[in-house]
Amino acid sequence: GFLLPSIHSAPPFFTEQPNQSTHAHLTEEWIRLILTYARHKRLFVLRVEDAEVPGGEWDEVLRNERINRRILPPYLSSLMAIMVAKNLAVYEPSKQTHAVLLYWRLPEEWADVLHSWATATGQLNTILTFYEISDPPIQSPLSGIPIPLLRRAITILSRSNRAQIIGVADGEGVRFFVG
Repeated sequence: GFLLPSIHSAPPFFTEQPNQSTHAHLTEEWIRLILTYARHKRLFVLRVEDAEVPGGEWDEVLRNERINRRILPPYLSSLMAIMVAKNLAVYEPSKQTHAVLLYWRLPEEWADVLHSWATATGQLNTILTFYEISDPPIQSPLSGIPIPLLRRAITILSRSNRAQIIGVADGEGVRFFVG
């Protein structure tokens, strides 16, 4: 399972702190915890309302029943805004502030994972749909990757001539090149 840090048992961790240095420290701890947990559980999206969903996929992190504490939506929302400002997340869909796509791997890192996967599985010069990449028949490091994040990774690869986005019958596809 996932090992929660000891700070998760401290009641002040779950409330915004007025002291600036304490607030900054706890913000860093929260961001590290959210990204580490997301990577461990392969979670890509965090929503403000996750703070209010008992038993949800984020419940283990956003609340601690033993000390009767949970993070409140306004605090989670402010943490999400900080993560977006630090390029550790992006509002998805854009033009709203209730849900973020988490970057537990940066798009540049996903681009490298994507190209390595295409090379290792013999997919160079083959056209693949986005669906074939995000939902492959055999589990891969890209299984479940949200299409907006996949598109960002492919865009990064296309800038270095390692991939090309191609229109296909059922949406978008990509062809990978030796890089």
